[in-house]
Amino acid sequence: MIRLIVLIYAIVCYFVGVAGLVAIIASLAHLLPFGYLWGNGGFSGQPIVWNALLVAAWGIVHSGMARPGFKSAITKLIPVAAERATYVLVSGITSILLTGFWMTVPGQVWFVEPGALATVIWAIFAFGWAFLLASTFAINHFDLFGLRQVFLNFREQPNPPLPFVKRAMYSYIRHPIQTGVLIGVWVTPSMTMTQLILSVGFTAYIFIGLWFEERDLIAEHGDAYRNYRKETGKILPKF
Repeated sequence: MIRLIVLIYAIVCYFVGVAGLVAIIASLAHLLPFGYLWGNGGFSGQPIVWNALLVAAWGIVHSGMARPGFKSAITKLIPVAAERATYVLVSGITSILLTGFWMTVPGQVWFVEPGALATVIWAIFAFGWAFLLASTFAINHFDLFGLRQVFLNFREQPNPPLPFVKRAMYSYIRHPIQTGVLIGVWVTPSMTMTQLILSVGFTAYIFIGLWFEERDLIAEHGDAYRNYRKETGKILPKF
């Protein structure tokens, strides 16, 4: 019964995590307005400061929960199999809150009139998010989102660490998921001041987070990852 509960919990976490990602993409695509959770359009404070605090809190939560020390601590409270699913759950909730309580900032940075060029830009925008999704499947989508762990736990099967692999886009880029995010937050025909703060915040989070992530990967994989760093680019492909 406990294994079944953990499995159901992880499935719910998966859909919440996907919903959080969809909320970010939809807001950037102007399909969902920023600040949709505000009842009356926000509060009377400084929107730039508020948005900066939101994205900083979002980044601290995401980066902190990915650290080995936090994983070790939280698995004393929850089943080991549910650790990744819990990360996905918190990721989804914080992403929904981030976009839902984001405040509008007046100003337009650039704008491309609707037409052929704008269509090309939107196509690149869509490619970035599709590239992110494809990158999750190039390693193991269901392990990344916490479903593989709970399924093996439900079947009472061992959960060995996944082997270090270099295939598809990972043969050229070490962090293609982050590459997709950077494309998605910067390639737009209409960059407003509202979005600019989010784009800058996500970019800072990515490069700070990757410093910690690569440190952890070197500690885990040693020379194999050091050699991999020489063969590939961090964000841009190295052929």
